[in-house]
Formats: sequence, structure tokens, C-alpha cells
Amino acid sequence: MKQKNNCVKLNEYFLIVIVLLFVLIAIKIVYVAVSPTVDGIDLKALALSNRTAEKIIRSKRGSIYDANNEVLAQDVKSYTVIAYLEESRTTDPDNPNHVIEKERTSQELSPLLNMSAEYILSLLKKENLYQVELGPGGRGITELKKQAIEALDLPGIDFIEDSKRDYPNGDFASYIIGYARRNDQGQIAGEMGIEAKFDEKLKGQNGKIIYEKDAYGYKMAGKPEMVTPAVNGYDIYLTLDSNIQMYLENFIMELEGYNIDWATITIADAKTGAIVGSASTPSFNPNILEIKNYNNPLTSYIYEPGSTMKIFSFMAAIENGLYNGEETYPSGNIIVDNFKISDWNTHGWGTITFDTGFTYSSNTAAVRLAQRLGKDKLTDFYEKLGFAQKTGIELPNEYNGEVGMVYESELASASYGQGITATPIQNIQALTSLTNNGITMKPYIIAKIVDPDTGEVIYEGKKTEVNKVASEDTIKKILDLMDLTVNTKDPVATGKSYHTDVLTLVGKTGTAQYTMANGKYTSGSYKNIRSFSGVFPKDNPEYIIYLSVKDFGGTATNLGNLTKSVVESIAKYKNIEDRESDTDQTKIITINNYINRSKNSVISELESQGLIPIVVGNGETIIRQSLSKNTKVIIGTKVFLMTNAAEYIMPKAIGWNSSEIISLANLLKIKYNISGYGKVSNLSIAPGSIIDLNSVLEITLDNRSVVNEKENKTN
Repeated sequence: MKQKNNCVKLNEYFLIVIVLLFVLIAIKIVYVAVSPTVDGIDLKALALSNRTAEKIIRSKRGSIYDANNEVLAQDVKSYTVIAYLEESRTTDPDNPNHVIEKERTSQELSPLLNMSAEYILSLLKKENLYQVELGPGGRGITELKKQAIEALDLPGIDFIEDSKRDYPNGDFASYIIGYARRNDQGQIAGEMGIEAKFDEKLKGQNGKIIYEKDAYGYKMAGKPEMVTPAVNGYDIYLTLDSNIQMYLENFIMELEGYNIDWATITIADAKTGAIVGSASTPSFNPNILEIKNYNNPLTSYIYEPGSTMKIFSFMAAIENGLYNGEETYPSGNIIVDNFKISDWNTHGWGTITFDTGFTYSSNTAAVRLAQRLGKDKLTDFYEKLGFAQKTGIELPNEYNGEVGMVYESELASASYGQGITATPIQNIQALTSLTNNGITMKPYIIAKIVDPDTGEVIYEGKKTEVNKVASEDTIKKILDLMDLTVNTKDPVATGKSYHTDVLTLVGKTGTAQYTMANGKYTSGSYKNIRSFSGVFPKDNPEYIIYLSVKDFGGTATNLGNLTKSVVESIAKYKNIEDRESDTDQTKIITINNYINRSKNSVISELESQGLIPIVVGNGETIIRQSLSKNTKVIIGTKVFLMTNAAEYIMPKAIGWNSSEIISLANLLKIKYNISGYGKVSNLSIAPGSIIDLNSVLEITLDNRSVVNEKENKTN
């Protein structure tokens, strides 16, 4: 009986436990039903994630344009070549969907992908892979290369579409534009120049599509989807003029023949401070990225500027009422803090006026004026001009430079540009005071930033006054001194090699020593930094020019001739000649629009004007021209014309200038690489040969004697 009662009690306990468990389970179910999370896990999101997928909608990176709306940087379609290896893809043996003949496939792809057939075959023989990427040669290929591969009709070969950054002009204002490339997150990101500085505005914002998927991962038909559209990046328009930029690039290529270490040249709008061209060497092609130096010389090179600073030390003395140009002084040498400071002609020129001292680039004249000013006044004047501080131009990594003066010897050397440091862009800003009645202008390089989808201008660059540093009378006097330095018959004047008969260029030369690793200054004819600061035309300046070259292996005359060639090209392009002897307008021709006109009529018109038509293609109608309508050129200029032809023959281009062969390449829209300097001596596509528009034209330049010899043999 007792045993029976125990069993009943056990059953009662068991029943109670079961009931409690059911109660707990019920409570848990209710909790799960009403609670958004359980143990920190969002169950609704987890369930949804098992049947939803997300697809990224990539934004389009904004393009970069010059002042004439020419594309400098853009996104273009690119493709990655893949090979399907999984045999199950093929359900119909007569229509294979995977790689069948691996040896033949590797052989035929090899020349197109620039990869060995053996290496491609090793990729195709990989086991347990559904597909394989044929890299590196198959990554980032162009639409034309894709079409060439498709023409092979190889089973199992396919493409993944993507985009890449393209720079149509190659090595062209490269430090200004910079470059962008795809990062580890798959986003194209800027890493130098405008591409880096304005990366946030250029890159836009990716969108996404969230949709329901089936068990195989495919989008389910008829089901709703959530779309967040991509926001495309803004387009950026620079103040650069590609025509002026080309003149500067050619100048740099000519300089490279003089065994230089580096060089930079910049042209700015005299009235606004807008940078219209800037080139340097070493440089790089942003499509290839063989970069030796990551610093932009325009903003990041700091060096002792030399005697171009006499423009500003003389200006300071004039502005402070401490200058009389007819006053005389003994040239040659002066002692400061027990240091002897000499003129470049250590014996001097006897007793001369201070005006003559400027044109002769006399250090002792500058020192005497600086001593009258004192350290505080000269330092203050330099700083008002913008030295020792960033200009704020819209480029990354701008440096300050220094103009500190403590000792009298430092004051003395600062007067002729030694012992202080500056950047090219600071020199440009200081020179704007000469062209704006004594007011400096902030240099800028962004013309505008535009939303490509709406056309809204979200930012616009403009003329910005910085400081009033001098009176109009002071500026007039300095310009007169710079005029005497360049446009004089005095054989001692240091700027006479920059004289041009096309217009009145005024300026000041500079030659500065630099310190070596041992802390000592360099010595010798070629171990220095040569520079030139100028404006043109004098009476109504439109442009400022500043250049500097380290270790120039030529003469002052060589550098002067190369520089004035740039100035003359710009003057003719912009029709700003101001000398009466050369204002015969019959020498200046205005280009018309020749597109859709007959080839023969255009040739006749150009030849009658004294221009040289270079026609490519045997078509009858002009479809493209190298020079745009209203461009000003001089008699004897080559005008390149493209016809509606099936094929194009390379002209006899040996002996052409580098700008002319580049104009031809741009007309045909083929890529090119240039090596050497001077004139065209060799081409990878021989004259008379059919031009493959998908190829890269290799251009070799050489000095004139070699070119002339080759040209005579060719012709």
C-alpha cells in the first residue's frame, strides 16, 4: 500500500514538471513573438537574410576636363577575361560552354593577352575550379581587345565587365591631374593630384538593390525589391588650356636633352592667377604609373630661388622710398658680417647706377638696398607677397618655404634669393602683383565643379585678391627695369637671350646655388638652379611665366631660346603680338570648321592661306580635324585632317616636331609613348604603313643633326 502511494506521488511530481516545462516554453514563444531581438540577435533580419540578396550599383566617377572641355581623365569600360572550366556547363556537345581545347585556346589568347601560352595553359589546367581569371594580361582590357578575343570564337571564354580610370593624353599635366586606381575595396580612389584632393567629390556614392532570391540564389520574379540609386561623382573643370599645356610639355622634352636633374614651367593668367599650364620632369604616365617622384614640383619643391627675388627686393626698396635708379654705387664686392659678397662678375663693372645693377643682376646692388630696408621690412614685404606660407591652391601637399632672417648676412643673401626657400607656385602668386597694380592674386586651378546629372555648378573658381603690396608707380618702375633686362642692346644685361620680336616679354633671370649632402653650396657652371620670371606683353600683361631648372647642361642662350619659343607659341595661339614690325595680320590665319566638307576643297583653302594640310585616309570627306574652329595659327603650320576612309597610312613624319606627331596621334585617337627630345627620328609604325588604330605608337625623338640626316635619306 505504501509503495502504491509513493508511485502516485511520483506521478504527481512528474506531471507538475511537465506542466512547468510547457509553461516555460509558452512564455519563450510569446517572448520571441513580441521581442525584436533574442539574445542580441535580430531574428527578423536573420530570416530575411536567408532569402534576400544585395547587389551593389557602382557610381560613375566624375570626369576631369580642361578649360576647353577636353577630357583629361575619365572612367572607361574595361573587362576581365575568364575561362569556364566546369564541364557540367555544357549540355549540348555541339554548343560547348566550357573550355574544350585548352592548348589551342592558350595559343590563340597568348598574343592578345601578352602572356605566354604555357602560363595560360597552366591556368586552364587548374582542377576543381568552376572558372578561372586569365590574369594579369586579361585584367582591365579595352572594348577593342574584348572584340578581338570574341572574334576568335573560343568556347568557354567570357568577360566580366568593369571600369577603369583612363587618361587619354598619357603623360600630360600628370602631377596636376594625378591618378586614381581601384583599391582593395573595389572602389576607384584618387591617390595624387586633383584625383586625390577632390576624391570625395569625384567618386560619388554607390547604390544597392536588395531583392528576394530563390534556393539557387537567383532573383525571384514578381517579388518587390528595394533600390537605393547610385549618386554619380561630380565633374571637375580645370583652368588648364590643353594647347598651352602642349607647348609646355614640348619645352620640358627639349630640356631633357641637357642632362637636367629636374625642371618645371608654369603659365598663369596675369589678371586672375588661374593656372593655364604647368609641366615638369621627371613625370609619369598615369595609365602606367612608373613614378619616380610623388611630389608635385609646382607646390612641393622648395629651393633657394636666386636672383629672380631681386624683382621683389628692389620693389620693396622702391615702395619704401629708398630707391633712386640714377644713384650710383661701386659694383663688384661688399663685406657683410666679415663675409665677402660678390657679383657674378667678381670684378664688377666699376661704378654703375642701381637701374643698371638690376639689369646686370648685381648682388651688391640688392644687398645695399636690403641694408637700407632692414630685416623686418624686407621680411614683412616678402611675406605679404605670399612667401613662407601656403597659397591655398587646390592641390595637395603644398609646402611653406622659409624667409627667416636673423643676421645681417642673412638679410644680405635674402635680397638676391639665397638663404631663403620658396615654391614655384609662391613665385607665381608674387608675380601677380606686377600685373594687377600691386595686388597679389591667389592662384587657382579649378574652374568649376559640376553635377553631371543636373548641370548644377556646385563650385566656381574665381579671381581672389590677397594683398596690396605696392603702388602703381612702384609696379611701373619694376616692369621698366624688367623690360631693360630683356629688351636691351646692352651685352651685359642678363635677360637678353629671352628677347623675342613677336611681343614685349619682360622678366628677370636667376641662378641659385643649392646645398649638397655635406651642407656646402655647389659650385660650377651647371650645378645650380636656373630660373626665369616674366610677364607678357608688357603694356597689358595677359600671362605670367615662371620656370626653374636644376643642373641645366646648356647655356643661358639655350634656355632663353627654348623659353621664348614657348612665349611666341602662346602669343600666336592667342593672337597677342604687340610689336609693330610683326603685327601684319596676313601672317595670322584663323582656322575654320572643315568637318563634312570635301577633302579637295579643304586642301585648296588651306594651301591658299599658306598652311600645310596633312590628310590621312583616302576618303573624300573630312570627319575630324586637329585644330578647332577659330584657332589662330601662323603661315606654315601643319593642319591634320582625317577622312572617312577604311584604313589610314602613316605619313612621312620623320623630322616633324614632337607637337606635330602628337597632333596626328590625337587626331587618330591612338595611344603613344615618347622617348628622347628634339624631332621625330623613328616611329614604330613606318611611314607608308597601314596604321593599326588599336596599337600604341612608339615615337623616338632625336637631336636635329641626326634627324635631318635621316630625313634626307627618307625623302
